Amino acid sequence: MATRFRTVQGGARQSNNETYFDYSLLFTVLFLIGFGLMMIYSSSSYKANLDYDDSAYFLKKQLQAAVLGIAGMIIVSRIPYHFWEKLAVPAYIVSAALIPLVLTPLGYSSHGARRWIRILGISLQPAEVAKLGMVIFLACLVCKMGRRIRSTKGLIALMIPPGVIAVMVWKITQNMSSAIIILGIAMLMIFVASPDYKRFIVMAILGISGAALIVFAIVKVAESPELTEKLGFRGLRILAWLNPEAYADDKGFQTLQALYAIGSGGIFGKGLGESIQKLGFLPEAQNDMIFSIICEELGLFGAVAVILLFLLLIWRCMIIANNAPDLFGALLVVGVMGHLAIQVILNIAVCTSVIPNTGISLPFISYGGSSVMFLLVEIGIVLNVGRSIRLKDL
Repeated sequence: MATRFRTVQGGARQSNNETYFDYSLLFTVLFLIGFGLMMIYSSSSYKANLDYDDSAYFLKKQLQAAVLGIAGMIIVSRIPYHFWEKLAVPAYIVSAALIPLVLTPLGYSSHGARRWIRILGISLQPAEVAKLGMVIFLACLVCKMGRRIRSTKGLIALMIPPGVIAVMVWKITQNMSSAIIILGIAMLMIFVASPDYKRFIVMAILGISGAALIVFAIVKVAESPELTEKLGFRGLRILAWLNPEAYADDKGFQTLQALYAIGSGGIFGKGLGESIQKLGFLPEAQNDMIFSIICEELGLFGAVAVILLFLLLIWRCMIIANNAPDLFGALLVVGVMGHLAIQVILNIAVCTSVIPNTGISLPFISYGGSSVMFLLVEIGIVLNVGRSIRLKDL
């Protein structure tokens, strides 16, 4: 009992009859939101002043989304999480129905991509809705299937719903990064629920091998200048990842500028607000590449501090998942934890050129209203699952 009790340090422990509340998780999220607002202003003020004649333009929009998201988090944290089990199927249907709307008059383009819709004056990215909807639906589906998930047929049946959503996101909105995140969340939830890990090891080996073969094939095709032009947008991005200097005027430009920002920051950085790359050199400095600006202004020290905060956040989610009263609650938290972990890893990997460049935001820090609002709603669900833990049971 003493060991279990120590696993929840950081939460409320007034008496054995009290419910658990993870203040460490809440304060970490709020700190990341505040830090994100500061970095968004720092990285976007120059561009905002040029484009909108208001240096705080992006800050104001993100602050509005953050306030709405925090309000949503507070409300959701008070709703018993089993309420979402009743809405699992509608959540999946709504997620699937919103994606094609980007092709209707409700949809609009930004930065060359048509991934957003506007309903009643509110801008929304359907891919963010799909991530949350998939977590709820898959958690419910795993619980209903029970032991059948151990069979190959059960595994295939579980992968079909997230596979359909991922393909829709990829093909309709041309958002491969969100499709990868949705599949990654699904795989993690199924992995945690399944006692047979061998199948997942085989799948991981096959996936890595397939990715390596694709990269090798693209490199071979690129040896012929006539065929290189037929590789397409993503093929050229892989070539730019392998040799950014050769594509410095095109697909490799953003990667090179991000690396310049990271390298010039040193140990302690140039100082908050002193970035050079944000002055029109690094595209999307306040969005996908904000980690590079953090490295430039706050140095290795700031980058490590941010990574440690995300590790703390993920660890607190893991603690709540381990102590959740039932499988449904545990899987909800695992889904949110997977969403956060995958997105953080991929964003930092892109900024540091560990993987090819693709549009992935840094949770709670990058500019993006839909992202921060739905992430905060997910945190509200995690907090509610934490509230269901009774200290007398620990």
